[in-house]
Amino acid sequence: MRTSTPVQPSTFLAAVALAAAALVPGTAGPAHAAAGPPTLGACATGQLCLWAKPDFKGTRHTYELSTLDINSCTALPAGTSAQALTNRTGRPVTTYQSAECQETGEFQTYPGDGVWLPQSPYQVRAFKVWER
Repeated sequence: MRTSTPVQPSTFLAAVALAAAALVPGTAGPAHAAAGPPTLGACATGQLCLWAKPDFKGTRHTYELSTLDINSCTALPAGTSAQALTNRTGRPVTTYQSAECQETGEFQTYPGDGVWLPQSPYQVRAFKVWER
């Protein structure tokens, strides 16, 4: 014979909250509560911003759409690379592993309507801004 014990409302709500947290990746446990949401890199409208380190850290290189040659390869300063980027140019931007914008290495195009990429899958050494 099976008997059931009544569950207190506060116990039930705590169990529901714990189960819901387990369904959302990265939200369970006290470590997440202290971490807070990720911070996006500051980058103004009309700019392409590239950071030397992931998560929008390290040296930032900022390029204004008004000063860039559209459809032309722009290399980052010699000896530097980027691992995070924000595209707020309003135009598609392709980033390249190659400093010459060669497609023999890795490359990826990001739309210009506001993209925040905290970690590129490769070292970005050059980019091209495209017509819409």
